[in-house]
Amino acid sequence: MTNQISNGQLLWTPADDAAASGQLADFATALKDRHGFDWQGDFQALWRWSVDHDLAFWDLVWDWHGVIGEKGQRLIENDGAMPGACFFPDAQINYAENMLADADDRLAISAHCEDGRHVQLTRAELKAQVMQLAGWMQAAGIGKGDRVAAYIPNIPEAIIAMLATATLGGIFSSCSPDFGLGGVSDRFGQIEPKLLIACDGYHYAGKTFDRMAILRDLAAALPSVTHMLVIPFLDPAPDLSGLPQPALFDAALQAATPVSSFTPVNFNDPLYILYSSGTTGAPKCIVHGVGGVILKHITEMRLHSDMGADDRMLFFTTCGWMMWNWMVSGLMIGMPLVTYEGNPFHPGPQRLWDIAEAEQLTHLGVSAKYIDAIRNAGYRPADSNDLSHLRCLMSTGSPLSSDGFGFVYEAIRDDVQLCSMSGGTDIMGCFVLGCPVQPVYAGEIQARALGLAVEILDDDGQPVTDEQGELCCTRPFPSMPVKFWNDTDDTKYKAAYFEHYPGLWRHGDWATLTPRGGTIIHGRSDATLNPGGVRIGTAEIYRQVEFFDAVVEALVVGQNWDNDVRVILFVRLAEGITFDDDLADAIKQRVRSGATPRHVPRHIIAVPDIPRTRSGKITELAVRDIIHGRAVKNTEALANAEALDFFRDLPQLAK
Repeated sequence: MTNQISNGQLLWTPADDAAASGQLADFATALKDRHGFDWQGDFQALWRWSVDHDLAFWDLVWDWHGVIGEKGQRLIENDGAMPGACFFPDAQINYAENMLADADDRLAISAHCEDGRHVQLTRAELKAQVMQLAGWMQAAGIGKGDRVAAYIPNIPEAIIAMLATATLGGIFSSCSPDFGLGGVSDRFGQIEPKLLIACDGYHYAGKTFDRMAILRDLAAALPSVTHMLVIPFLDPAPDLSGLPQPALFDAALQAATPVSSFTPVNFNDPLYILYSSGTTGAPKCIVHGVGGVILKHITEMRLHSDMGADDRMLFFTTCGWMMWNWMVSGLMIGMPLVTYEGNPFHPGPQRLWDIAEAEQLTHLGVSAKYIDAIRNAGYRPADSNDLSHLRCLMSTGSPLSSDGFGFVYEAIRDDVQLCSMSGGTDIMGCFVLGCPVQPVYAGEIQARALGLAVEILDDDGQPVTDEQGELCCTRPFPSMPVKFWNDTDDTKYKAAYFEHYPGLWRHGDWATLTPRGGTIIHGRSDATLNPGGVRIGTAEIYRQVEFFDAVVEALVVGQNWDNDVRVILFVRLAEGITFDDDLADAIKQRVRSGATPRHVPRHIIAVPDIPRTRSGKITELAVRDIIHGRAVKNTEALANAEALDFFRDLPQLAK
């Protein structure tokens, strides 16, 4: 048994002068000067103003930050349309130009690899390499609107390749190299890239994974690719035979004539194509616009996370997770990016914390799954590392439990701002996230995102507080997807977000808005349980199961049974633990007393592993499909698809 933290328990309070200093206070001063609104240190009042005057808010964000580009006269076209609203329709802008401003001798990237490699680039060096690579790309026929696909680890070359693509007005899309051939070709095959950038392999958990054979098969599966750029991560001279017009990365840089300017594009022209991590059907290709990404990331980094040029951030991510794209935007505030490629537990759980100490990180971002793993490993960073510079710990990917919150303050740092976040690939950012001027309560995300009219709606589409409902956004915002690729009439786009509440964005999260303006995420609403017609968030059951040290991980689904839905709980047990009736009864009693009788599972089944996506999210929907006899497509979205095999034909589910 572990000590539990109560939901809603106060864990952190900002300094008394927080509302009078920092990025948020500076923005509030600009707001008062232009519009006469005085927030008086009240974030909820500021949020309300930002959604009631959203066009004025985004206009001020542009000017306050100093976005490079021509803003144009109109702030929006088709105001209020969801989808259909178009922000800054006359604006001309370039993402890379905004990232690479002030190209001086300050540090831009400090990149660490699992095998000990450490590379640093100044802002001047980064810009020089970006402009050189853009010159090579241009000579290879890459221009505005062309797609560049990257099958690549989280190394500096990935950032350089993305910025070079953006320099020319191209569209960048990436997958991490742990994707198999089927997964990466299912993604890139839909967008028909002209250029493919890839590594010859990667390291993970002390092992080496050669990818040259897959690269040849991938190139053959992508007839649109005319050129291929290979980064020799394992072998200084990999065999490039069988690849279309191949070149090595360094050789391409040396041979190229750098471009001298950035290609201007429209505010809503595509910058990125990302992919849904769903487990049914082909991955959806979500297209994000240049300007929306810039403005959204300014608000999230500067206003919600209080990041400035003197800070340092590491977000542990791969190039297949939208947090990589998010992280790169830190360059536009002049902040050095610290990156890590490899297993964060190699050679032990201290790896990221050693980097945090050595780099004097002010901001560290990880998944909720990682925090749980550190806790389960028994590692206490506060006992081994000097984390005195760390001001903000960011957590996302899945809801962080109250006990996870407690672990951060007990075992990592007792005065850090825990910035839990939720949003995703769909909006290239967050609907709810941290706030430097509001307290942190266990299990609760601090604030709704500035400029986003986030509400929790009941079944009738009415806003509710202090009760569960659907997380929705009732007004357009700049980082809504431009479109889905190959979805000419927006059928898939509209079905994904706008069918449940016509004209409103329904995100698919089951959540509660607290009276103080925070948000509790209970899990995906499309995986919500409904026994006896009562809607139950799976997180309510997970919280009770986390009480048991014998259970390492759990997964809850609803099974259609006898014209109703019954709750099925799958558990992965700690090493050496045998599942028996006593443990099952104890779990049921805990769920009954800690939640409600309706939450009690009909069956509890021990399984060898729990399937999850590559970003660490438990895949309830895949298991639900399996136990109902439905095919699970796109298993390449899973980090451990083989775990699904055990769930087929379980005898307990037939009685």
